[in-house]
Amino acid sequence: MALPASDTAIALIFRIIGFVLLLTFISCKPEKLSETNKSSVGLVTVDPGHFHAALVQKSMYAGVDSVVYVYAPPGPDVKMHLERIEKFNKRSDDPTTWKEEIYTGPDFFDKMLEEKKGNVVVLAGTNEKKTQYISRSIQAGYNVLADKPMVIDSQGFELLQKAFATAASKDLLLYDIMTERYEITTILQKEFSLIKEVFGTLEKGTPDDPAVTKVSVHHFYKYVSGTILTRPPWFMDVRQAGNGIVDVTTHLVDLVQWECFPDQSLKYDTDIEILNSERSATEMTLTQFKAITKLDSFPDYLNTAIVRDSVLQIYCNGSIDYKIRGVHARVSVDWRYQAPEGAGDTHYSIMRGTKANLVIRQGKEQQFKPTLYIEPIEANEKFAQTLTEKVKALQAIYPGIEIMKNAKGWEVIIPDRYKEGHEEHFARVMQKFLEYLKNRNMPEWEVPNMIAKYYTTTQALMVATKSEKR
Repeated sequence: MALPASDTAIALIFRIIGFVLLLTFISCKPEKLSETNKSSVGLVTVDPGHFHAALVQKSMYAGVDSVVYVYAPPGPDVKMHLERIEKFNKRSDDPTTWKEEIYTGPDFFDKMLEEKKGNVVVLAGTNEKKTQYISRSIQAGYNVLADKPMVIDSQGFELLQKAFATAASKDLLLYDIMTERYEITTILQKEFSLIKEVFGTLEKGTPDDPAVTKVSVHHFYKYVSGTILTRPPWFMDVRQAGNGIVDVTTHLVDLVQWECFPDQSLKYDTDIEILNSERSATEMTLTQFKAITKLDSFPDYLNTAIVRDSVLQIYCNGSIDYKIRGVHARVSVDWRYQAPEGAGDTHYSIMRGTKANLVIRQGKEQQFKPTLYIEPIEANEKFAQTLTEKVKALQAIYPGIEIMKNAKGWEVIIPDRYKEGHEEHFARVMQKFLEYLKNRNMPEWEVPNMIAKYYTTTQALMVATKSEKR
């Protein structure tokens, strides 16, 4: 568990050493591979329908073969994936050197298992079969790096549990892509929550006033790597992509666990209690659908979701009220078609402590950039002095951070060098995965907490759909 800033000088020295490593990690771009560098990792990309599959390859990595084997059904998904990789290879600034070996056919998955060209399967595509792909890849002896969500319903949750057990028995690594752990305001929100003199202890909260709240707003129409993102049509089909309550909320549930119970293993069957969950739909016109898919009409599989002749109803929004080890938490996701000018996907987060609240806001006032605030329960000179001292201690770990007084408390000023975009976080996840793969040092809490996370989302979906039938 991370140490509060008030611990001994020896503890502080260890944290400084850790931060030096972090600075190296952030400032150094992934090492390019030479022709003579023997690769210990070979990537296999399966059915890359989501743009996250390409973002994993936005950088090169030491020890990873530059040849990547792609197995997919023929169609636009794999074509767009290869175009994204080619764009990374041809960019003027630090181009990548990936070589994609492609197999397309209806038997693509069986072909992948048969040929066994690499040792790490990357999964980021339609979620309908993702849990099956995970299970069969693990059974075949592959390590797996999977985009969220690993599972989209309670039936799949049971299969995922078995996959983790099989991975353990075969000494294989099964890991999901949790990019939001690398966002600097979230990192610092966690750091300040560990300083008891500033934060106090985490409140328990109530159903009406949770101790932890996380809200994510996403948009269908968005830019990725400088161009308007083309969405696959299945992305708007909850049977293939999953309801919103089991998709983006995966990140939010993960952050609740990661921040509130750091380095602790959770038990899904005793530590998690779903109190209430709801889902709702975002409506999309055919004109909007055309703009993001480049298709002239809705595919037949979306017909059951079309209302009022030409309006698509997508159940991509959801909220979960639950208790985790007695702490009340609320997570919610809201999908809109397009962000306001100058904005993008946004995040709101609050952790309520007995001495102060730690709040991340990302609205118009913040110029749509995530900003961390410290808002004391009782603002007085003693608290201000204590906070100033603790920030100075944190500056030894995060040089350059400052605090600025405002009407409600303080804003945390973060140097730009710590601010990476969402796309860059994929390289951080991949580097962490490769570290675990090489050193076999994944923390013991990761697997039980992944299981707890997907139990939370899939149980919440079951509660939401049951309540609709009453």
